[in-house]
Amino acid sequence: MKLLFQSIAEGSCILNLDARDMRDIVEAAVGFLVQTGRLQEHLRDQVVEGILEREKSVPTAIGHACAVPHLYDEAISQPAMVFVRLHHGVNLGAPDGIATRFVFLLIGSNEQTPQHLDTLSSIARLMSDNVFHFEATYAKTQQDVLNAIERHVNRNVLAAPPKPQPVSEGLKTSRRPFAGIKADIRRRAPHYLSDFREGLRAKCLASIVFMFFACLAPAVTFGGIMGQATGQAIGPSEMLISTAVCGLVYAVLAGQPLIILGGIGPLLIFTIILYRLTLDMGYANQFLGIYGWVGLWTAALTFLLAVTNASNLMRYFTRFTDEIFSALMSLIFIYKAIQGLVITFQEGGDTGSAEKGLLALVLAVGTFYIAMTLAGFRRSRYLSPWMREFLADFGPSIALGCMIAVAWWLGDASTLDTLQLGEQAADGSSRSWFVDLAGVPHWIKFAAIGPAALAAVLIFLSQNITTRLVNSPGNRLTKGESYHLDLAVVGGLIGVCSLFGWPWMVAATVRSLAHLRSLAIVEEKTSGNQGSNEIIHVLENRITAIAIHLLIGATLLVLNLLNYVPMAALYGIFLFMGFASLRGVQFIDRLGYWLMDSSLYPINHYTRRVPTRTIHLYTFVQFICLIVLCVINVSPYEPVRILFPIFIALLVPVRFLLGRFFDQDHLAFLEADEEPEDEELHWV
Repeated sequence: MKLLFQSIAEGSCILNLDARDMRDIVEAAVGFLVQTGRLQEHLRDQVVEGILEREKSVPTAIGHACAVPHLYDEAISQPAMVFVRLHHGVNLGAPDGIATRFVFLLIGSNEQTPQHLDTLSSIARLMSDNVFHFEATYAKTQQDVLNAIERHVNRNVLAAPPKPQPVSEGLKTSRRPFAGIKADIRRRAPHYLSDFREGLRAKCLASIVFMFFACLAPAVTFGGIMGQATGQAIGPSEMLISTAVCGLVYAVLAGQPLIILGGIGPLLIFTIILYRLTLDMGYANQFLGIYGWVGLWTAALTFLLAVTNASNLMRYFTRFTDEIFSALMSLIFIYKAIQGLVITFQEGGDTGSAEKGLLALVLAVGTFYIAMTLAGFRRSRYLSPWMREFLADFGPSIALGCMIAVAWWLGDASTLDTLQLGEQAADGSSRSWFVDLAGVPHWIKFAAIGPAALAAVLIFLSQNITTRLVNSPGNRLTKGESYHLDLAVVGGLIGVCSLFGWPWMVAATVRSLAHLRSLAIVEEKTSGNQGSNEIIHVLENRITAIAIHLLIGATLLVLNLLNYVPMAALYGIFLFMGFASLRGVQFIDRLGYWLMDSSLYPINHYTRRVPTRTIHLYTFVQFICLIVLCVINVSPYEPVRILFPIFIALLVPVRFLLGRFFDQDHLAFLEADEEPEDEELHWV
């Protein structure tokens, strides 16, 4: 590390070099050494050809976007090094498939070979540090590179083994009331201003456009379903207002602004069941008042959970639970999209025409295909890098715009199902702003604590599991966690929504993960692993969430424009979000192993250490748990569906029981939050 730091400090640093292959890189670096007097002129060609000859036999693209070409010869008297950052990545055949962007060229005499090995080890550790990787990518001067190296050294980059998994800082608070909330505020407050500064990038604009429609579609869809099931007591307009207000307040006050609040399927089911219970008891005309009291109790219980640091219980949740919950939320989006298309075909069958269903299918599949294709455009060999980045970032928005144009070119208003808010949403005059809490019978005011307890459990689990998923180590977030504060904010918002008769908002898993991925700076692999990518930095900011919910609120002023957006195109966005959220989930990858030749399994930290039979058995248990949750979620028996949060909580004891039948070391590798360090540096 000393040679590395000293060489850059002395000026051996070339930033944004235009090069197409290793020869261009080596010639530029060696020429720089000659110009700065670190290498004699008559040795130029000898060194260049010597390095290139060595590259033919032993390529030095070691991975992590890094290459270390070198030559040691007795003719070279003094060791020298040049750090080169390429303007565009070059595919030099790295073992991890990532295009090379950083080159460390080293030369010296044969006697300096041991020193070279130490330098190579330092470079390997340096380039495996994602924070340094990001800082070096955007360094503007030589001093910026030196500062990034110094911060890397101070962080002590040697990673911990995957077992035992340490409890994160956000879940270590003491038992004193309000201790967790205070700790979250202390942890996140220093980053509050940077949360606004970091949102002023072009990538954030792409995120705003995409996430606006990604949040608007489920809000209107769930609002429409709720309106039909509750006699329009709570409909699309209330859902839009609640989404906009709660999302805006949360983006300003919460600790983790990457989380998107929204209506979720389980809460929708809970509200519908509550309405039907009021019908059965003969209190249908007082539904909003009863809903308000249940909501106030739910808010109080949720806030109490936040105050008493109940989120610390999330330390007992593992990747086992997270993956099942994430897969379930993704499947709900996919199910809703397919269900919408099936209903469209059935409506067409009732009229004796398949035109409507076929057009809807074309729009949905077209939106999904274009969005997925453009999202993966970073791996393309065509166009300039900034063009590929633009198409990848704006891919979902471009897909939606194209399909809206196609819809109105191929069909007309009588053919298409479009976003509709209904008459009650259009005028908003069917009831007063505040619900009548006083008119509810006194016994119901206290009996409401029963269903409120179930709702509080559901909100607690949805909020905290989503927070765990967003703060996963693989997402490379750097500004700290916020479990207790965010749960308290959600509790307060539920209380406000209950007073106005609005739907309750909670962290929406799929939308939150889509928001995070839309703000992620990733490295695309040029080969292997089916074109996967790795997050190296996320633009943690509040601007995107604020803008998204301001736009959703603004739709209330231009409701007629929503009639131009076909529901089928939004079903395509549902499919895109669902499948995009499933990508990279280890549980889904392991399901694919059931159909794969075991000799062709990808080499990773758990396939190398865990027996194949154990991997399949562990995956099978997760699969059974997922099937049970899916059956409960679509069960026609309402008493079973309202107990959905209890079944989510039961995943924890199920995982605990696995420790009695599985080897603890095997479980540790299967549930590692990220690949262990020895997997990342196996080429050192």
